[in-house]
Amino acid sequence: MNKPASSAMPWLIIVAGSLIVMLTFGPRSAMGFFQLPMLTDTGWDRSTFGLAMAFQNLFWGLSQPFFGALADRYGTGRVLATSGILYALGLLLMSHGTAPIWLHVGGGVLVGMAIGAGSFSVILSAFARHVTPQQRSMAFGIGTAAGSAGMFLFAPLSQTLINLYGWSDSLVIMGAVMLLIPVLAFPLKGNANSGTQNAAAVQQTVGQALREAFAHQSYLLLVSGFFVCGFQVAFITAHFPAYLGDIGIDARYAVIAMALIGFFNIIGSLAAGYIGQRYSKPHFLAFIYIGRSIAVTAFLLLPQTPLSVIIFATVMGLLWLSTVPPTNGLVAIMFGTRHLGLLGGMVFLSHQIGSFLGVWMGGYLYDHFGSYDPVWWLGVALGLFAAAVHWPIREKAVDRLAANPA
Repeated sequence: MNKPASSAMPWLIIVAGSLIVMLTFGPRSAMGFFQLPMLTDTGWDRSTFGLAMAFQNLFWGLSQPFFGALADRYGTGRVLATSGILYALGLLLMSHGTAPIWLHVGGGVLVGMAIGAGSFSVILSAFARHVTPQQRSMAFGIGTAAGSAGMFLFAPLSQTLINLYGWSDSLVIMGAVMLLIPVLAFPLKGNANSGTQNAAAVQQTVGQALREAFAHQSYLLLVSGFFVCGFQVAFITAHFPAYLGDIGIDARYAVIAMALIGFFNIIGSLAAGYIGQRYSKPHFLAFIYIGRSIAVTAFLLLPQTPLSVIIFATVMGLLWLSTVPPTNGLVAIMFGTRHLGLLGGMVFLSHQIGSFLGVWMGGYLYDHFGSYDPVWWLGVALGLFAAAVHWPIREKAVDRLAANPA
């Protein structure tokens, strides 16, 4: 007899996973604060820093399906412990700062892989295996909100550390904090055959799961649309502090803006978990992308003042990671939880390809044109494209799951 799914939320797993997400997303969301002091000391240009952050986003994306598949097979806890170690090492190398190679390898490749090993596709897959389908969207919202909390906490923390100790020592301190991740990973030690929902798992090979997913039209639309999310948020994360300095806004408003994005991101993520459980996830995602395009357009066309920065940060915070719960929820609905780490990781790979281009193009086009405006407007157009491709997505299981419901 199959073990019945527990109706109680597995709070130990959710709290431990949420703390890991908070630590994983905290330092990477604060990278923009390190750009100007690092470049001032080293004499590098913005494209050098932008390329490192682009590598970070690219290797986050490239490694995420791999780490997701490892977590599905060998256990989430082992993969998360690897994340903490890679993160600490990457920030240590980045702090060395004597040549661009240390920035690119440490802050780019290693930190990117660390985020891939400790990111949403790994954590939320573990959540999905221990909560009922009715609880799934809310659990995803809680985990996503934790990433927002990391952004909210690390924005002022990183700026304070830089002011007190300089950018190099601040990176060393944050690297030491990342060693908490292996300790927190212990409650998430199970794999795809663990948890209260394992009876519903269909035994597929990795190849079978990938072939099924990439033959599914709605999955392909989801993958293409999530590219836009990565482009938009990574550009803002890496370049917004420098952009505000360029338009004459006091540097303290960059800290306030990133903290506001993180704070309202918590609200937006929790709301997305609630809304996604009750209404159409594809249509909800379309409205999020339309909202982002409207917000950026208004920010660029209206007078840019400290007040407009605060309003923009508030609105973008509500729309920031609110895409994650419905996106992961759609993957789980379509294909179940057996290969959710892998298939969710493939969706995030598209997100990170977009992130790579958003960060790199921000630095490259700035150095060529002396302005970030071309990238802002490209993000507006891409937001409308994302809304269009999400609208026809079908929120239903593939035929094999529909024919044999759990």
